[in-house]
Amino acid sequence: MKLLLNQMTVFRNGAADQVSVLVDNGRIISISKEAPVVSDARVIEFDHGCLFPGFVDVHVHLREPGFSYKETIETGTKAAAHGGFTAVCPMPNLKPVPDSLEHLQPELDAIAKDSVIHCHPYGAITVGEKGQELSDLEGMAPYVVAFSDDGKGVQSDDMMREAMGRAKALGKIIVAHCEDESLLNGGYIHDGDYARAHGHKGNVSASEWKQVERDLELVRQTGCAYHICHVSTKETVELVRQAKAEGLDVTCETTPHYLVFNDSMLQEDGRFKMNPPIRSEEDRQALIAGLLDGTVDMIATDHAPHSAEEKSKGLEKSYFGIVGLETAFPVLYTELVKTGVLTMEQLIDRMVTKPAQRFGIGSALEEGAVADLTVFDLDASYTVDPADFLSMGKSTPFAGRTVFGKCLLTLSGGEIAWQEEGGN
Repeated sequence: MKLLLNQMTVFRNGAADQVSVLVDNGRIISISKEAPVVSDARVIEFDHGCLFPGFVDVHVHLREPGFSYKETIETGTKAAAHGGFTAVCPMPNLKPVPDSLEHLQPELDAIAKDSVIHCHPYGAITVGEKGQELSDLEGMAPYVVAFSDDGKGVQSDDMMREAMGRAKALGKIIVAHCEDESLLNGGYIHDGDYARAHGHKGNVSASEWKQVERDLELVRQTGCAYHICHVSTKETVELVRQAKAEGLDVTCETTPHYLVFNDSMLQEDGRFKMNPPIRSEEDRQALIAGLLDGTVDMIATDHAPHSAEEKSKGLEKSYFGIVGLETAFPVLYTELVKTGVLTMEQLIDRMVTKPAQRFGIGSALEEGAVADLTVFDLDASYTVDPADFLSMGKSTPFAGRTVFGKCLLTLSGGEIAWQEEGGN
């Protein structure tokens, strides 16, 4: 069926234009100022429709197989579509861990059966994500977007060096959760004023950046393509800045919660607990500066759903992780674009273009491209209520926050993956 997205606002070349987009057979047929005359198309129009290429999230946890009481491929990808995402990359901390093609197959089967958007899984770097033996990288390479042990840092220098060498030979990226476990000392929130004032064990910034420093030296040795997950510290930003100036093949991501919160804003609630932790205002400002100068390439969500019980035990005992797919764009638009920190085009670059280019996924808003598109009403203001989430996970530090930007429609491959009730 043909779809005509009629008179949508698009942002390009520093201005907002009105265009009509014709979609047929899963692709964008035309983008024009005037609506094309077509008799056999379903016309979709909104009073305040702003059209974007579908967002790309290279860091999510969909929990299936193994932990479907937290999230499933179906609920997670529907939540993604509800947030405007048309491509996601689920991490491998699953059961079984996808450390071989045999162990990857249940996830591939679930994606084929239940995903409503494009879903590109990771393969694990090490068997069982235990850091002791390398996974069957060669066997999984044709079926995975990259390799990661997200949730755990690879502690062995030799193991990471060998993984980088094999990944380079396969043309794949090593995607690293950087955490030196010898420096954690039981810390679970940032080692700052809030932790000291409230009697919490602090997680020092060096637990992140020291392993980044180690990995960058290994990149120098191997020439591997390397990507750093969920950057949270000013030291990591500076290390990446220097590595890029040196010409290393390095990219990194941060997340909405590190860009909006600092540790003075923490509450005694599990919805403020994630790994790495929300850090200082100085760290937050360094991340924003990194976004602006291109050191921080992209924004991911690290969507990490848990059960209500697992997140109900306060900062100390709750599981690490929060959900983010359904709040990412409205939070970033409200906090960064409406305040003048980023332009809309810069935000879309960090949420679509940069991750798509680095990981070879996603689609552009141009004629002939796959119709991966999302429409938002940027004038719509509302309070974030986790009860409205399609995700099974409800734990978010943004609950109760007023944001602008409501998703009205998401197309994945030209098919409607999400549409707001009442839309034409």
